[in-house]
Amino acid sequence: MNTVVRCLRWLPRRRAILVLAWAVSLLIAATAVNVVGIRIAGGIEGWQRWMAAQSGAFLAWRLLLYAATAWGWLWMRRRLRAREPERAAGQRLLRAEVAAIVAVIVLEVSLLMQAR
Repeated sequence: MNTVVRCLRWLPRRRAILVLAWAVSLLIAATAVNVVGIRIAGGIEGWQRWMAAQSGAFLAWRLLLYAATAWGWLWMRRRLRAREPERAAGQRLLRAEVAAIVAVIVLEVSLLMQAR
């Protein structure tokens, strides 16, 4: 029994380490893509021009990511509601949904403001 308790105490830390490793990996990959893009485009100005020219493709990519995230959220929401039908769980989900939608709207509005 003592071994099980030790394993269960380690689980949250292990999961946190994995999430942190993924976040750092994504940050490194994004930085590498930008550095390579700047070199290929011949400088920061060329890279910015290329990114502005591809803004429609980036919008389509973001919309695809938002759709996939919404699908995953709905899948997770159904499972959570089936497992925790009480009202408090629904309220927590609603707060998270509102916060996510506000964050996406703020992000997209800030991108529109930068484009002008």
